[in-house]
Amino acid sequence: MTVPAITPTETSDKAWDRLWLEITRRCQLACRPCYNASGPGVPSGTMTSADWHRVIDQATDLGVRELCVIGGEPTLYPGLATLINHAVGVGLGIEVYSNLVHVRDDLWRVLAQDGVRLATSWYSDDQDQHGAITGRPTWRQTRANIDRAAELGIPLRVGIVRVLDSQRVHQAAEQLRLRGVTNVSADHTRRIGRAAEPGIDPLAELCGRCGDGRAAIGPDGEVWLCTMARAISAGNVREHTLGDVLSGQAWRELRRRIPRRSPDANGCKPNDDSNDCAPAETESCNPSFCNPDR
Repeated sequence: MTVPAITPTETSDKAWDRLWLEITRRCQLACRPCYNASGPGVPSGTMTSADWHRVIDQATDLGVRELCVIGGEPTLYPGLATLINHAVGVGLGIEVYSNLVHVRDDLWRVLAQDGVRLATSWYSDDQDQHGAITGRPTWRQTRANIDRAAELGIPLRVGIVRVLDSQRVHQAAEQLRLRGVTNVSADHTRRIGRAAEPGIDPLAELCGRCGDGRAAIGPDGEVWLCTMARAISAGNVREHTLGDVLSGQAWRELRRRIPRRSPDANGCKPNDDSNDCAPAETESCNPSFCNPDR
């Protein structure tokens, strides 16, 4: 079905830039700052490959320019390669946010296509400190696959989340730069998911720009204003088209519920072309807390 295009004024301040697809909740790790509390024993979700491909087609009709495939760990999802190929085939840019613990050889070939990028998390140049945050000794595997991505010429950005007071954030960033990774940013831990704290309103952890030209879809089809705003759903793409959800009353009401912050609030000053703050940090968003050198 062709979905009518939605103009920015109907749902957002600008055109649809990015759509996050959280294709699974499964993950090999149980990282302390994980915003969706994914892990080894967490169910994958109910969205099928056909559901995701339909969403991609609808997103294309809406004018979405880029997909960000996340989890959990996307490489654990059996249909990842066909999903990437489908997105590339309809002309969308796609970024895969992986922990880079294990990537199959056949998947590397898919990731090396034009229009595909990688993103990952890195916590410290110290193996023990890195493992204390991820819950497993995966420092060497992730580092080796960062190098593999560079060898294959796959664009890579890396986010460093500050979890520990003594965390070697600056040293981690420098280590990455020495390995040729230039797109490195840092963020503080958002008190959402596994990092949630009693008495903290999850909406208070948001940057205030949720739903501005972007949306997220969870592994059960729920549509959120962004990946961090998972506490509230605007509808489900297994029951309605993506266009219907994003132009619906529930979406507009949810956007009104999100506190709109001043440019100095939370230390976040994203520019107009920013894609978002963590976990989708980009070079165009450069608040002071996102600078690992500070």
